[in-house]
Amino acid sequence: MPVVRLQQVTYYYPLTETPALQDINLEIEEGEFIAVIGPNGAGKSTLCYTLAGFIPHFYKGELQGTVEVDGRSTQDSNLSDWVLRVGLVFQNPFNQISGAKYTVFEEVAFGLENRGVPRNEMIQRVEEVLEMTGIADLAARSPYSLSGGQQQRVALASILVMQPKVLVLDEPTSQMDPIGTREVFGVIRKMAQKGMTVVMAEHKMEWIAQFADRVIALWEGKIFLEGKPQQVLTDERLAEKGFGVSRYTTTARLALSRGLWQAERPLPVTLEEAVSGFAAIRNGQSKGKP
Repeated sequence: MPVVRLQQVTYYYPLTETPALQDINLEIEEGEFIAVIGPNGAGKSTLCYTLAGFIPHFYKGELQGTVEVDGRSTQDSNLSDWVLRVGLVFQNPFNQISGAKYTVFEEVAFGLENRGVPRNEMIQRVEEVLEMTGIADLAARSPYSLSGGQQQRVALASILVMQPKVLVLDEPTSQMDPIGTREVFGVIRKMAQKGMTVVMAEHKMEWIAQFADRVIALWEGKIFLEGKPQQVLTDERLAEKGFGVSRYTTTARLALSRGLWQAERPLPVTLEEAVSGFAAIRNGQSKGKP
């Protein structure tokens, strides 16, 4: 049985006539890493809020259909219970920092304190997640003295330490450099391998291609495309709809139109795939010389 199941989900924000999500049917297995892509306004954040229970318990509006996690319906649960099963990392970490704690260590421990986790277990879990997310050296710093990328790691750590069944992330690397992005994607991939189900809304196609198991493309609140990363991220319809497309895919597609890319070879999404493809062409041309 899938851990996450959405059936005919349609959602209207208050005082709106156009649905932010429309007829969403989606099943996600335990330990699966799902990436959600789409242009601005496609419904990515709304889908994240729906999975995390903020819709309908915080944002209100009209929610139709059923949203289930681990066999329980969000409509039949309260938010305080739901957030123990589904953790949400916001796009803007400033919105997630409590403001009630003076250090990063205390901030990450805040949720465990509220749950009454024993002190020794709490310390161990916080230390482990700080190390995992690469911010152990920031433990004694104030969350408000950190850069945006560091704050995003603190927000991620504060959710991971709660050990939710499902982890939902709304563009969690938006303020990170490439090194930080790779590290965070690696952490999330490891959590999925340990059995945590992950749904991430993200724009960085190259990283999605390397780490995600499946990609969901949203367009005007509907699922437009769905499948394996390489299949979805190289679909020529993405650019037509205003999706961000990997520069390597764009370059190879142009090369293909000029006979400079092997037609039988899949289009690349990552730098490594592009280098491999163009190297194969170069080697083939070299061998063909007299």
